[in-house]
Amino acid sequence: MIEFEGIGHRYGEHAVLDDVTLRLTEQRVAFVGANGSGKSTLARMINGLVHPTGGRVLVDGVDPARQGRAVRNRVGFVFTNPDSQIVMPTAGEDVAFSLRKKGLSRAERERRASGMLARYGLAGYEEHPAHQLSGGQKQLLALCSMLVLEPDVLVCDEPTTLLDLRNKRRFVELLEQLPQQIVLVTHDLDLLGNFDRVVVLDEGRVAADDLPEPALEHYRKLIS
Repeated sequence: MIEFEGIGHRYGEHAVLDDVTLRLTEQRVAFVGANGSGKSTLARMINGLVHPTGGRVLVDGVDPARQGRAVRNRVGFVFTNPDSQIVMPTAGEDVAFSLRKKGLSRAERERRASGMLARYGLAGYEEHPAHQLSGGQKQLLALCSMLVLEPDVLVCDEPTTLLDLRNKRRFVELLEQLPQQIVLVTHDLDLLGNFDRVVVLDEGRVAADDLPEPALEHYRKLIS
């Protein structure tokens, strides 16, 4: 369970979030809102990338601002641009790199990396230069590098922004099949029909919180 208790956040004099209180227990939750609404800032608080300036966040009772490492062991994060997450020359090395602190042998890291790539459509790409993959393949690689750690929660901050429509749909369909709790920040409203819950943020506050259809109807009226 992810809890936001009276969350506030400011950049200087600018309030990005103001008294946000949510309890997320559903399997698939999406945050939507206009640019500057605070949705990405809120999502980044789940694993301690951003700390609130007021209130607190709890992930199964653990505060990311105080015990960031413990929370990050359980919460994976996928960014908008996969190039910002790819750190090794080849796809196989990049996934294996995520396992470097697990105390595994090199052979075991490589075996797990290969299995993860195969599971998510990148079989045979172990030796392929990571930065020469297509945009959709890079985002799959970034996802594999998180999933190989077997997190309980996966936070994805606008992961479909740089993808074409086909790869956007493929990526979200993949998210829907994962066993992890998913928190997705997105502008792609037409991809959220199968989500359990949509939270609409507007100027740092929760403007709607409901099933996809009524929540997105409210959002469309908000921006019309």
